[in-house]
Amino acid sequence: MSRTPVGEIRPSQLLWTYGPGALIDLPNLSVVTMGIDRWEKDRCQPIQEARLLANVRSVLGPQVEALRMPPVGDGDPVDPFSAAALIGVPVKPFPRWLRCVKCGLLSPYDAGLFRLRENRYRPELTRFVHEGCRGSNNDQRARDADAVPARFLMACRAGHLDDFAWDWFVHGGPSSCRATLRFFESGASLQTENLWVKCDGCGASKNMAQAFGQAGRDNLPACRGRHPHVDRFEDDCQEAPRAILLGATNSWFPVTLSALAIPQSGDPLSQIIADGWTFFEDIRSEAEVGLVVKTLKKTAQLPGIEQFTNERIWAAVENHRAGGSTVEQSDLKGPEWDALTAANPPTDYPHFMSKKVGVPKGFSSAISGVLLLERLREVNALLGFTRVESPEEGAGDEAAPRAPLGRSAPSWVPATQVHGEGIFIRFDSAILQTWADKAAVKAADERLRQGHRGWRHKRNLDPEEGYPGIRYVMLHTLAHMLIRELALECGYNAASIRERIYADVEDGNDQAGFLIYTAAADSDGTLGGLVELGKPENLGRLLRQALERAHICASDPLCSEHDPSKDQSLHGAACHACSFVSETSCERGNRHLDRSLVVPTLENPDAAFFETI
Repeated sequence: MSRTPVGEIRPSQLLWTYGPGALIDLPNLSVVTMGIDRWEKDRCQPIQEARLLANVRSVLGPQVEALRMPPVGDGDPVDPFSAAALIGVPVKPFPRWLRCVKCGLLSPYDAGLFRLRENRYRPELTRFVHEGCRGSNNDQRARDADAVPARFLMACRAGHLDDFAWDWFVHGGPSSCRATLRFFESGASLQTENLWVKCDGCGASKNMAQAFGQAGRDNLPACRGRHPHVDRFEDDCQEAPRAILLGATNSWFPVTLSALAIPQSGDPLSQIIADGWTFFEDIRSEAEVGLVVKTLKKTAQLPGIEQFTNERIWAAVENHRAGGSTVEQSDLKGPEWDALTAANPPTDYPHFMSKKVGVPKGFSSAISGVLLLERLREVNALLGFTRVESPEEGAGDEAAPRAPLGRSAPSWVPATQVHGEGIFIRFDSAILQTWADKAAVKAADERLRQGHRGWRHKRNLDPEEGYPGIRYVMLHTLAHMLIRELALECGYNAASIRERIYADVEDGNDQAGFLIYTAAADSDGTLGGLVELGKPENLGRLLRQALERAHICASDPLCSEHDPSKDQSLHGAACHACSFVSETSCERGNRHLDRSLVVPTLENPDAAFFETI
C-alpha cells in the first residue's frame, strides 16, 4: 500500500466528519477513509472510560477491548515524508470515475486514461491528469488537463456507497457497448436538466435529471452492497440506491455514544486506578509498579498518578482487583445525574471539579440548584455510521442500519476526549409536574406526539417509540435559548458549546435539569468564561435575556403557528431564528423543540413554563 500523503485533517474530524467510510473532498482529489482494521492500532493512544466502554460493548459485542484516539504522527512536521510524519489514516481515491475538465472524458482512474501526478512538497495538490488532451474540439495542440472526481454517486439506507452506474444509466441497462463516455453541459445553468452524459460509440445520451426521484428508481440498477472503506460487497441488499452528489451531507452520519467522566469512588487514588485499570491489570508485584508509573508520566495518560508512592499504588491495585474491575452496561446519564445532584459532588482532579452556587434571584420557584463544573471530561466513541438518513436517537434504534467500521467485529473503536467546563441547572420536579398537568400543556404535548408518530410512520418505524416527553421538550428548548445567549458572552464559539438534557421520568426516575458545557475538541476548553457566567448575578441576567428574546421570533407569526401534527415534524414553535443551534451542540439534531412551552407565544400563550419573567 502506498504511503503517499494526500492531505491533512484534524484528529477530531475522524470521529465527527471524516471517519471510516466517509468521503474527504480534497482540492483536486476525493478519497474515502479506510476501515479501522487498516489503521495503525499501536499509534492509537487508549482512552480510559470504563462506563462508556461497557456501553460500547453492549452494542458492538464483548470483543471490544478499548477506546482509542485516532493515530497522530510524532515526527518533524517540516518533513512531511519522514517515517513518523506519515502516521495517519489510510485512504484511497473514491469515486473511481473521473472527468476531464477540458474534453469531458468520463472514465475510471484505473482504466489507463488518467495518470496520478504527485506533489512531494505540497501533498494537497496531488491530482489526476488527462495527458495529451485535445479539448472538446479536438485541437491540434495537445495539452495535459486536470481530471476531477465525477460528482455523482449512488448510496442506500443500508450504508452502501458505490460509483454512479454511468454505463448502465446512459445505455438504459446492460449493454455490450464499451466505448468511452463524455460528460458535458448544455446550458448556462448547472441544473441537472442541463448536465448530460453521452456515449462516444453508440451516441446514446441522457441528462442527469433522470437519475433522481421516480425516474432515478427506474434508471438505476439494484444496489451492489458495496462498502468501499473495507473493499467488500454484500449480497442481497434490499435497499433501493439513490443518486447523491459528492460532498452531500447525507453521505455519512456518525453513530456515536458519549459519557462524562464521573468519579465513581471517593478516594482519588482509587479513582485513578479505576480510570486506568488497563495499565495495572497485569501487574503482579510492587516492583512492577515503578515501571508502569514511569511510562505513564512520560505519556501523561493518567494525570495525578505521580502524587502517590509505589507502595500506595500497589495497595490500591490489590484492593481494586479484590473488589472486582468489571463495570456493567447501564444508562449513561443515570450515574451522571446522581453525581451532579449529590449533596457533596465527588472530585476527581483534574477530570471533575465542581462548585455549588446560589440560584439566580427571581428563579428560585423553578430552579432548585446550580452547580458550576470548573473541570470536566467528555469521552465520545464512534460505533459506526449511516448514509442517506441520519441515525435515530440512541444506539439501539433501527431507523437506519449501522454500517461497520471495519471488515470484522472491531476489537477497539475510535474515540476522542474533551476537557472543558460547564453549568448544571437543576429544576424543581414538583413545579414541572404541576406545569405538565395544565390543559394547554397537555394539548401541546398531544400535538408533538402526533407529529412524532407521523414522522416515524413515514420512515417505517414504530410510531409509539422514541418520544422523549413534554418535560424533555421544555428543558431542551430552554437549554437552546441559554446556549445562544452564552455564546455571545462566554468567549467560545457557538459550535463549541454542547448540552446534556436530564429528563428521564421512567422506572422511578425523576430527573429535571440540563448541563451546558464546552466541547471544543482542539483546545483545552477551560478558559473559565462559561463558569464565570454561571454565577447567580450573571446567570439570572442571561436567563432573562433568553426568555425576553424568545417571546417574539423574527419568523413570527409563521414560527409560532407551526403545528407538528399537521406536517408530521418533530418540533413545534422553533426555527433557526429563535431556537435552533449548531447540530454539533444539540444532542437531538434540533429535534423536539417548542418555545411555546417556555414562554408565551402569539399562537399559544397558555402553555409556557415561565409565564412571567
